[in-house]
This record gives sequence, structure tokens and C-alpha cells, in this order.
Amino acid sequence: MAPLVEMRHISKHFGGVHALEDATVNLFPGEVLGLVGHNGAGKSTLIKILSGALTADAGEVYINGRLVHIASPRDAKQQGIETIYQTLALAENLPAPANIFLGRELTTTAGMLDDGRMEAESRQVLDRLDLRIPSLRESVRNLSGGQRQAVAIGRAIYFNAKILIMDEPMAALGPAEARKVGQLIKGLKKEGLGIFLISHDIHTVFDLCDRVTVLHTGRVVGTVRTEQVSKDDVLGMIILGQQPASLRA
Repeated sequence: MAPLVEMRHISKHFGGVHALEDATVNLFPGEVLGLVGHNGAGKSTLIKILSGALTADAGEVYINGRLVHIASPRDAKQQGIETIYQTLALAENLPAPANIFLGRELTTTAGMLDDGRMEAESRQVLDRLDLRIPSLRESVRNLSGGQRQAVAIGRAIYFNAKILIMDEPMAALGPAEARKVGQLIKGLKKEGLGIFLISHDIHTVFDLCDRVTVLHTGRVVGTVRTEQVSKDDVLGMIILGQQPASLRA
């Protein structure tokens, strides 16, 4: 199977700080790839380059085998890349439909906001995620953490995202809600989406990810399949910045 995303030899410097150095990462359709490492390892810089928030100093990005130029978040969205940041970037005072269509509102032929259609389309996409919100006219500030995460996911998939970047999706969620979000991620994987998942929780990584890419001080230490390594192996890669001896042999 050809990679959905290839980031080849990506480098990014901020003055004398090498945030990323010759980093190569790929993602396949229907795969969850974990990105792990200490703070400052380069994870956020890597996804900001893919999402268009930053531009790389060197390297290339390929989507479905085609070289692309991503210079802005708009470019990323045009390539089917959507990012769900840890903050979720939801407008707290607005209901779910207004958040799902924020900045991309549906209008009537007269140019007015088509609230009815946006509510119906929102219900459809949330049903697809098996999420029940009693009232779609409720401000999202009144929703649970898991429901808010689902609204952010719904916004991404409604606009036909093929590549999803999720930054700490389980942060601040209780066990039951974290399980629900995990089920959402597994469902998206079955639909063929490719998902980059950034997490500091090694248990979440092993529960949800097919492979894990470990970064250390801006460099890729290695990419391993979760079924072939232990949590201690990955933690060693994060701490020591090198692959375990069993994998180097």
C-alpha cells in the first residue's frame, strides 16, 4: 500500500535552535501513527508544517505520492488535512452546528445563513460518529469533554478530511469519555482515514496506534510497530534517543 502522507527530510530551524533535523515520517490509509517524545522533541513543529501553520526550511511533503506545497492552513485543508488541537478551537458560546460550519457556513440561494440545513447536516455527521447530543442548539460550553471532542472531529470529517492530526485527544477526559473518543478514532480508521496522534500517554498510544514514531531533540529516533515492541522499549527510545538493542540487531 502506498503512503497517504510522506514527509521527507524535513528540517526547521529557529535561529540557532534546530527544532527538526532531517525528519522523515510516513502515514498509510486506515492507520493511526503515534508521534511521541519529550517536550521540545519536534512533534508540534512537524505537525505545524503539515498543517500549514509553519513552513519547512528543507524537505518535501507528498500526499498520495504527489509532491505538494503547503504554505498555509488553507493549503492543508485543500489537501484533505484537518487538525484538531488540544484546545479544540471551539467557539464556546455557539452550538455544535455553528462550530462545525464555522468559517464555512452554508447559505440559502438568497445569501442568508441556512441554519436548518446546517443543523440537519450536523445531526447526520454526529450520528455517523454515534454521538447523541440532546439539543444541537445548546452552547458547546455546556457539553461534556467527549462530546466537545466529537464536535471537533465532526467538523473535520464533514469537510472530507482524509488526514487527521489529533493533538492529545484524551487530555482532561475521564476514563469513560476517553474510551468513547478512542472508539471514534477506531471508527475513523476503519473508514480509511490516516491519523497522526500526538500523546504523552504511552497507554493511549499502545491502545490506538498501529505504529509509533519517536522524536528526540528534533530527530526521528525510529518508527516501530506497537505489536512488535513493549512500552518500555518506546519509553527507552524517548528517554535515550536511540532504538533498543533488540531492534538494532
